[in-house]
Amino acid sequence: MPAGAPSPGSDPGALHHRITGWFTETARDLPWRDAGCSPWGVLVSEIMLQQTPVVRVLPVWQEWLTRWPTPAALAGEPAGEAVRSWGRLGYPRRALRLHAAALAIVREHGGGVPGNYTELLALPGVGSYTAAAVAAFAFGRRETVVDTNIRRVHARLISGVALPSPSLTASEMRLAAELLPHDDGTSVRWNAAVMELGALVCTARAPKCAVCPVRDSCAWLAAGEPPPSYTPKGQSWHGTDRQVRGAVMAVLRLADTPVPPEMFQQEPADLGFEEDGIGVPLSALHGLNSAPEQLERALAGLLTDGLAELHQGGYRLPA
Repeated sequence: MPAGAPSPGSDPGALHHRITGWFTETARDLPWRDAGCSPWGVLVSEIMLQQTPVVRVLPVWQEWLTRWPTPAALAGEPAGEAVRSWGRLGYPRRALRLHAAALAIVREHGGGVPGNYTELLALPGVGSYTAAAVAAFAFGRRETVVDTNIRRVHARLISGVALPSPSLTASEMRLAAELLPHDDGTSVRWNAAVMELGALVCTARAPKCAVCPVRDSCAWLAAGEPPPSYTPKGQSWHGTDRQVRGAVMAVLRLADTPVPPEMFQQEPADLGFEEDGIGVPLSALHGLNSAPEQLERALAGLLTDGLAELHQGGYRLPA
């Protein structure tokens, strides 16, 4: 920490009180934070919220929990239905992971989401962050939850740097563990509060320092707001294989029967579909004017990732 800066970490109790107090007054009313939300609802929210903003997740989460209120309900349907209902959230492999997790929960845990970190981590597609978050937010356990927002708050507030390192480090995990309150209830609220502070106030590009509840203890502000030591790389979209994959997936989600390869590769003069049918995403795909080899890579990648399969000479969502 810079010379002359305050030492916020020297009195973690004060930080706990101020940040959790701010959270009590300003926290967003999100359904997965409701006391009545099931552990399954929390798990679904954590998977959906990875790299996806809350505003896009909310309607899809609500649709999922209405259709599949339990792991058994999702496990009883084909994986392709999970992918179809994932809609345009992006990174649709997360839908496959949720389906695989539901199968494991039914098979190995009697249909109930396991309540401790180790068992959660053993579920398909559940990493260390998700296991800690579900154990904390669904079961009230004291776990060190560290996501991008929490890392950024810790980096500025304690370490005095503009951004955390590009990838999670052991020293960041140690810091998060040191800052975690000792009792279960406060630790859960602390995790949620710091995450909310990073999402709403201590944002990456335009932090709202004037309304930060701990601005007078922030090492980064005390150091004069030094710029980041690196430039974060944005994720391109237009013209990429990811864009083509997304366009293909949009077609498969609406298709009731396998889609022949030539439909992806050659734009027919008259598709003969209803306006709200498969013709709409097909036209969007053709409008990208992708090179044939890029389309082939996209289709091959979807097969490899299990997001599509070949059936009767055409492509469809996995059965």
